[in-house]
Amino acid sequence: MVASPFGRIAVAIDGSSYAQRALELALDLSKRYESELTVLAVAPLVPIYVASTEAWVPSEVPETESRHYREVVDRAVAQVKAAGQNAVTGVCLEGVVVDEILGYLEAHPHELLVMGSRGLGAAKRLLLGSVSDAVAHHVRCPVLIVRAPPASATSG
Repeated sequence: MVASPFGRIAVAIDGSSYAQRALELALDLSKRYESELTVLAVAPLVPIYVASTEAWVPSEVPETESRHYREVVDRAVAQVKAAGQNAVTGVCLEGVVVDEILGYLEAHPHELLVMGSRGLGAAKRLLLGSVSDAVAHHVRCPVLIVRAPPASATSG
């Protein structure tokens, strides 16, 4: 018997439709390869901008945001279990999204990370940043970025 190439798969979600597509693909892969699945979300730390001498001051994550992301994880875990995959763990962190995902995967290595991408154009990505882009460049495991289907695939 050949060992699964993906013993542990992580999927980063945020409650968006892109994250839902990533969750569905990660679920399919975890069932196909008999992998453990970790559903990971990060309640983002919202920077407070101050004087020009300081770029930003970290703030706390509002309780409503923490609760929202915990519910996102709980719903996703329930969806995974309802689909027959019981080897699932839900993790909800707080902080800078990219840093928290990278830190978690450094401390808890996985063989694959699946995440959605909003498909921002170059200009928007430059201004807004891209979590999937930053994570893909710095994480130590392979990353599968799930994008929206091409327009021709959605029209019918």
